[in-house]
Amino acid sequence: MTLFFLIAGFVLLVAGAEFLVRGATRIAVVAGVSPLVIGLTVVAYGTSAPEAAVSVMSSLAGQPDIAIGNVIGSNIANILLILGLASLVAPLIVDQQIVRLDVPVMIAISVILYLFCLNGNLGRIEGSLLIAGSIAYSVFLVVNSRKETNLRVQEEYEQEYGEAKASRRHWSIDAGLILLGLAMLVGGSRFLIDAAVTLAERFGISELVIGLTIVAVGTSLPEIATSMIASFRGEADIAVGNVVGSNIFNILLVLGLAAVIAPGGVPIAASALRFDFPVMLAVAIACLPVFFTGYRVARWEGAVFLGYYTAYMVYIILEAGEGAALFGKAMAWFVIPLTLLTLVVVTVRAIREKREARA
Repeated sequence: MTLFFLIAGFVLLVAGAEFLVRGATRIAVVAGVSPLVIGLTVVAYGTSAPEAAVSVMSSLAGQPDIAIGNVIGSNIANILLILGLASLVAPLIVDQQIVRLDVPVMIAISVILYLFCLNGNLGRIEGSLLIAGSIAYSVFLVVNSRKETNLRVQEEYEQEYGEAKASRRHWSIDAGLILLGLAMLVGGSRFLIDAAVTLAERFGISELVIGLTIVAVGTSLPEIATSMIASFRGEADIAVGNVVGSNIFNILLVLGLAAVIAPGGVPIAASALRFDFPVMLAVAIACLPVFFTGYRVARWEGAVFLGYYTAYMVYIILEAGEGAALFGKAMAWFVIPLTLLTLVVVTVRAIREKREARA
């Protein structure tokens, strides 16, 4: 029954997010909102809806470790797992705006979140500031999208969401889709949380580890589907933008809502501050040199991302035993320095090539 509820929770979350996005998209198109704005707002919020449902419900249910682990684990999985898989399908070309604006924003709010949580609790004041940041960032995206003149990007979103213009069905059907999607998100998050808590109790694993692994990957399924399909279609800007945008909204909106709604805010586990938060920061910062070198994610870089995600999963699973200490030392003294050296060499080489091209 626990396995059934776990699978049912995942299915309801993914289907609920799809219904929510489709209903809101059709209403937005009928209202005259451009496809690009829809992609930047409705779709971005929609793919983060499972994380929001799980984190808010778990905070209200008194399982804050699942709430914080869900967001941290999802942000790590979005970059290492999803971009790794998508770049193996086809090398991802990264838009310059993502490197110059969105990735620095992702890094900055990750640092701000870490500072907010250093006292061991993400309170309502900090949550309100995060939500305000989400609103400001959304307004900026909408305003900035009006300056968009790239016809190819417009055509991509038109192909995905423009079919609603031809639809003459009554708005109540789309409103019903939105309500159905919200209901499925709430029900799916409840099933998933109950199953996760049961698994944690049965196998003696902490709720934080469950949130960082099973729950995080499960709530990232919409991002996985979106980025993989975009990669297959050659729409690399959507694949990369979906991941970076989702990470930003996970921090600003998802954790902001959880902190504001939960009584007393969201307590932060010391182990998360000691290890998982720094990993999330390191992964966010690692995007800059990887994206900057030729504005693309090559297949070998995607393979490195997947390797690190596997190593991260192995570490947190072994964390309770002695194997974690030996594994952590191997990572700290060999793998990480070697990767940093590789990133430095690749970055220097890219800078030299750009200087030579200008000359």
